[in-house]
Amino acid sequence: MRRAVCPGSFDPVTNGHLDIVGRASRLFDEVIVGVLVNQSKSGLFTVEERIEMLREVTASYGNVRVESFRGLLVDFCRAQRASVLIKGLRAVSDFDYELQMAQMNIGLAGVETLFMPTNPLYSFLSSSLVKDVAKWGGDVTPHVPDMVREALKNRLVPPA
Repeated sequence: MRRAVCPGSFDPVTNGHLDIVGRASRLFDEVIVGVLVNQSKSGLFTVEERIEMLREVTASYGNVRVESFRGLLVDFCRAQRASVLIKGLRAVSDFDYELQMAQMNIGLAGVETLFMPTNPLYSFLSSSLVKDVAKWGGDVTPHVPDMVREALKNRLVPPA
């Protein structure tokens, strides 16, 4: 079975993330979306909320499941019996960091990393940018699934 992991914090999931997950789901028998539990960083949404959102927005893909992980990504890959990581690249600036991580991951555990260029529609998109726009009442409709937009609105925009 060809199994891959799409890791990230997904705080919150964006249409750019979904583009990568959807395209990966066509290439592999199973795709595991790995939500990083980072205890040194507090997210806007809890890990459980992020997992719930991801499960809902990836439900149409029959071969995608969502799990959380702590620690080394390569240990998560081993536990999931996945030998491939999928990383989306938005711009050249992403490449330097991701290349270092890919080389470390292959050295640590033989886990290969496949870089998938993002759809140009989402090349500027990040969870941080979406949160900033939503915080100030901006429209994030084109950038996130409807249920994420509502969750952002409920979390960030004070009632009038």
